[in-house]
Amino acid sequence: MTVAEHPPRTTKAPVISWAFWDWGSAAFNAVLVTFIFSVYLTDSVGSTLPSGNATSLYSMAVALAGVVVAVVAPVMGRRSDIRGTRRASLRIWTLVTVLLMFSLFAVKNTDPVYFWIGVAIMAVANVTFEFAEVQYYAQLSQVSTAKTVGRISGFGWSMGYFGGIFLLLICYFGFVAGEGDTRGFLNIPTKEGLNIRLVAVFAAVWFLVSALPALFRIPEITPQSTEASQPRGIVAAYADLFQQIGQLWRSNRNAVFFLIASAVFRDGLAGVFTFGAILAVTVYGLSAGDVLLFGVAANVISAFGALLGGFLDDRIGPKPIIIVSLLIMVVDVAILYFVDGPQNFWIFGLILCAFVGPAQSASRSFLTRLSPDNQEGQLFGLYATTGRAVSWMAPTLFGLFVAITGEDRAGIWGIGLLLLVGAGLLTMVKAPGTTASLQPGSLADSPRE
Repeated sequence: MTVAEHPPRTTKAPVISWAFWDWGSAAFNAVLVTFIFSVYLTDSVGSTLPSGNATSLYSMAVALAGVVVAVVAPVMGRRSDIRGTRRASLRIWTLVTVLLMFSLFAVKNTDPVYFWIGVAIMAVANVTFEFAEVQYYAQLSQVSTAKTVGRISGFGWSMGYFGGIFLLLICYFGFVAGEGDTRGFLNIPTKEGLNIRLVAVFAAVWFLVSALPALFRIPEITPQSTEASQPRGIVAAYADLFQQIGQLWRSNRNAVFFLIASAVFRDGLAGVFTFGAILAVTVYGLSAGDVLLFGVAANVISAFGALLGGFLDDRIGPKPIIIVSLLIMVVDVAILYFVDGPQNFWIFGLILCAFVGPAQSASRSFLTRLSPDNQEGQLFGLYATTGRAVSWMAPTLFGLFVAITGEDRAGIWGIGLLLLVGAGLLTMVKAPGTTASLQPGSLADSPRE
């Protein structure tokens, strides 16, 4: 793969501009998908359905969105790199996602039709957000060098966690806290779900304002080829992609094995946050306000878990960090299935979240250590692509277990199964060296292109 050349970027301005997109993305991930709107949609709006399990129906819609991502995303990052439209693509898909977030204001809790409207909007927004995130991850090489990519990536990751904490606190105290017909210090009426619908509007504004620096201040990349040599049409684009994967298979097969294993366990990690808040309400009896407080605690413990995991990563390598984290989470999932009540969910739910951060951060470190010179962009592009290509697995397995058993609690087994399979696949991947073991001329010493 021909990689567009970029001079090393070590100044703070582009790094902060880039990381603020992650800060703003918490408005979609934490507020809409995980802790507030999905719960409102499946619990309050879903209660208007004459029949059918709202949680199962919502998870199947998310799974369908994942299939769309799997079909389209593999060529999207590749085509934007070739054409030099990475920032333009990030801008388009971010703005479309923000508009969809605004449109959730229309989803009341008074009629079943609003449930289907809400599910449709959330499914489409999941697709557009994933498309934007592919471009955002690809920009990491534009704001870092080989010697700074780890800490800059970690900085962006922590910005996402801390943005989620800050935003959830605002939403809780401003729109959700309290009892009665009005909620929060803003005294928003709860009639027709107005307070939660306004949360969606506030989240859209938050994401838009936070994302602006990345949308306008990160330079556009240089096209990798002339217009005449670029693949035209879907068939040609996929043929080009498969050619690139074939070259990677012949030259760096261990990296391919890691991409497959990481795609599986990362989807399981995503499922923890996607469906954790839903289970908190429908199974363990947490109130909507308590779910928000749990979300704040979960983000805090995940952030510190990632910091500790990164500290250990440099000493023992990323592979044991990931495998131990995944296995502990599988055991914790099994315990959660058999316990009841809010207190047990707080205890074992937070234990689960404590190991999400280390597994996620060590996964990026793993691939960085595997990347040969001049292939970092290609491998991180495929890292994003493979993750999106299997993003249907967690919601599908979650919904399948719920549909088979008729109880929301059983959906957690789908998440545990993915984590276990991902850990098993990772055991077959050769561990990379630690930073200290990298030789001169390796990634640690090479300029990023």
